Amino acid sequence: MTLFLLSGTALLAIAAVAASGGSRSSQTAPDGGTGQPATAAQAQGRIDELEQQLTQAHDTQSRQIVIGSAIALGVMVVISVGLGWFVAGRVLRPLRVMTAATRRITADSLHERLAIGGPGDEVKDLADTIDDLLGRLEGSFDAQRLFVANASHELRTPLTTMRASLDVALAKPGPVPETTVTLAARMRAELDQVDRLLESLLVLARTQHGEFTDSARLALGQLALTALTGRAKDIAAKGLTVRENRSDGSAWVWGSQTLLRRVADNVVDNAIAHNDPGGWISVAVRAEGDDAGAVSLVVESSGPVLDQRRVADLAQPFRRLGADRTGTGRGSGLGLSIVAAITQGHHGTLDLRARPDGGLRVTITLPRTDGRAPAEAPDTETGVAR
Repeated sequence: MTLFLLSGTALLAIAAVAASGGSRSSQTAPDGGTGQPATAAQAQGRIDELEQQLTQAHDTQSRQIVIGSAIALGVMVVISVGLGWFVAGRVLRPLRVMTAATRRITADSLHERLAIGGPGDEVKDLADTIDDLLGRLEGSFDAQRLFVANASHELRTPLTTMRASLDVALAKPGPVPETTVTLAARMRAELDQVDRLLESLLVLARTQHGEFTDSARLALGQLALTALTGRAKDIAAKGLTVRENRSDGSAWVWGSQTLLRRVADNVVDNAIAHNDPGGWISVAVRAEGDDAGAVSLVVESSGPVLDQRRVADLAQPFRRLGADRTGTGRGSGLGLSIVAAITQGHHGTLDLRARPDGGLRVTITLPRTDGRAPAEAPDTETGVAR
């Protein structure tokens, strides 16, 4: 359109110059002789008058040409803008569709494709290339999840065999050397740690694969209470004070019973394991947003001062913040990463914040179920409405 405008302007300038050039004519006439001075003078006056009229007519015509050309140029500019906008919209529409579809596709929906139709042009080739890339990514993700799940299952067999061997060695008749008993206890503790790690990998693979087979309506506060009750001995052993705030009775969510219970267990375990002796733990359930369309489980704990720039890394697998965050070094580094994966799988968000005076605040926000659903009494062990 810009080139068309420049060429039209140049054409208009050339037309104006050509039109004005014709008015520059000679104003002199040859002398017809001296024999008839009166007649010659009258003829010359008549010629001058005609030339003046011709010049005026030529100037008028030139102005009309310039004005007409300017109007035509303006009309063509408007038409060109309209046509350019229409053609650009038609050409860029598939690109907008591709952009929206690509933004919509995530790691949990790699099975979707752009599926752009139309003639085999460059845009169609680009869409087909992106679809092929999504297919390869989907295969890679599936292979990774399948490998983790299969490897975790296959490793359980030798773990079971090793436990059985320890039991047989300790159950032999006769006195068992103290060193053997100590070694067996240490080996059993390590085997338990490996078993917990494999279980965490299984949960992580299952969550990333979106396998929710036990969905139900759950009381978020009750899940937190169950997690605290099950760890009462650990809390007492460390001398921790628990502050509870579960007054929001509308904090019901819909999701996997097993996985959401694992979320509550992991955040409470994290608050206990990485706390100071004699510290405190705060558990609160609250509504989020003006329309209370979401509810949050907030678990805060005391502890050492953490670097906020590194706290976000705790949601990644096998990420720790040094020895002070691993305690005895027995942590697998998967606790909060499992929480993040399960929360994302339930269309929620996980927010990790370092407290200014030490410790960590974990906020898990999930969509709230319809509060008008039948309010059945929850199971005190699971928090499930039945």
